[in-house]
Amino acid sequence: MTEQPEGDVRELAEIPAVEVISRAAVMLMSSAAEKLGLGDDDPENSPRRDMDEARRLITALAGLITASVEYLGPHAGPLREGLQSLQKAFRESSAIPDAPGAGPGEKYTGPVY
Repeated sequence: MTEQPEGDVRELAEIPAVEVISRAAVMLMSSAAEKLGLGDDDPENSPRRDMDEARRLITALAGLITASVEYLGPHAGPLREGLQSLQKAFRESSAIPDAPGAGPGEKYTGPVY
């Protein structure tokens, strides 16, 4: 058996799948929010704003949540709400909004208005 690094690091085999999925979703959400510039006072002029990258992250998040919703239990609702908030923020931030159903992740979640 290998030595564990200092701290509260657990071996991956010991972490329940729902926790791994939830952590991945939170990471995707956080990254998408940053790419939308939501971490800055003025998202429109954020140097980190990258709508193409945000679209990819939101779509990946939608796929992950949709594919794993049956396993998420009480985590499903908050993750879905976070996803929908990001989809709406993307739509509001777009210079030319996508048609309903064509926005990031909407092929998995359905249209977001």
